[in-house]
Amino acid sequence: MPDPVSGPFHPGGSPTVAVIGGGFSGLLTALHLLTAAPALTVRLIERAPTFGRGRAYVGGHRDHLLNVRASNMSAYPDRPDHFLDWIRGQGQNLFDGFVSRGRYGEYLQHLLREAVARPAHAGRLLLEPDEAVGVAARAGGFDVDLALGRTISAGAVVLAIGALPPIPPAQAGAGVLSAPGYFADPWGVNLDETAPGEVLLLGSGLTMIDVALSLAHLDRPLIALSRRGLLPRIHASTSPAPPPDGLPASPLRVLRLLRAYAVATTWRQAVDSVRPATAALWRSWSTAQRRQFLRHLRPWWDAHRHRMAPVVGARISGLLASGGLAIEAGRLTRIERSEEGFEVHYRARGASGAVTRTFAAIVNCTGSTGDLAQDRSGLLAGLVERGLIAADPLGLGLAMADGLRVAGRDGRPTRGLYAVGPLARAATWESIAIPDLREQAHTLAMTVAADLSVEPGPAFAAPAASSVRR
Repeated sequence: MPDPVSGPFHPGGSPTVAVIGGGFSGLLTALHLLTAAPALTVRLIERAPTFGRGRAYVGGHRDHLLNVRASNMSAYPDRPDHFLDWIRGQGQNLFDGFVSRGRYGEYLQHLLREAVARPAHAGRLLLEPDEAVGVAARAGGFDVDLALGRTISAGAVVLAIGALPPIPPAQAGAGVLSAPGYFADPWGVNLDETAPGEVLLLGSGLTMIDVALSLAHLDRPLIALSRRGLLPRIHASTSPAPPPDGLPASPLRVLRLLRAYAVATTWRQAVDSVRPATAALWRSWSTAQRRQFLRHLRPWWDAHRHRMAPVVGARISGLLASGGLAIEAGRLTRIERSEEGFEVHYRARGASGAVTRTFAAIVNCTGSTGDLAQDRSGLLAGLVERGLIAADPLGLGLAMADGLRVAGRDGRPTRGLYAVGPLARAATWESIAIPDLREQAHTLAMTVAADLSVEPGPAFAAPAASSVRR
């Protein structure tokens, strides 16, 4: 009998692909699969009440805008104006070129409705409102166990479960993480039952920005603490610039090139110029070079790469000026429970002494993680136990092989198992923003169709290289 993990694959009957996760990455992968191969059946599995939106686009606060201009938010890399045309057709407004996340969620719902209603997709796109709790390899494919007791058989499985929750602070003392004033979920903060006083936001990236905007109306002082105290930069209109000469190069060399290039152009042009080459750069680096980037350069890259919309930047500037929000740079050393809430100890950056402050509440805004242990569904733990997946050695998510194929315990691709989105960050580094995810979904659909030996659709081809419009 062939090895069910890495042996040859000869599917029988109509191939079925199970896509686990119905957010942006899963939805786009499903749509591209339907177009890539008319013989494929796609079963889209989503545990949330709605398909397509994911957690990022369910609605939320009116000040929560997309971090990418609407002109670069089309779901399809070969149709760059698709989202703009939809916006215009809805008679909706742009905020200096940006739209709300809830509005984008409506767009994704529109794509799903279109796909379900398309005659060519009849019986080929099956929506499964359930949670995948286990995946087991068998000869010719996989069995996917669902929480409600059913099992789905599939020739291939795509893991599109989105970002994993933030890692709890290791410095938390007894009872901190279970205290009512500690919020592990930055999107589920309710301060009604907490004592009056300052609120500590762990992290100073885009997640912190969203939480600060959500809590600003409560008139409670917000303190954001991160190692370097870096805030995301603000978008501004720029013209495209070609990448600097000298790529690919080591992380240190890239930093020097970008600094010099920013003097000749602007920092935004310099950063955006390497965006089309980011995946190739990442793949060219050794593990040691990637570790060097993550340890020393990642915070600076993230602050300049993942920017705020101008209207959001103005709101944050107002909060900083009024004292409603303060940014602290420092290393967290200890968190203990106290009568007022929490006693927090940290060492301020550049200072010799420790700082001790009391906070009424703490919100973990450190952002998504690649730590597989943070998946509370048990799905990833079961896959690890079976040897079908392994953790990336740098903690970025899944260990990946070429073509967005997932690597197993032995380092070889697990036949028929793929990943898209934040879990696949080790493959391309950029695996969060819509312009990157839509390219991943398209590429993955072609890979799956080829691996399943399915005849591709006549209109499905690699898109032209898309420009980066921020």
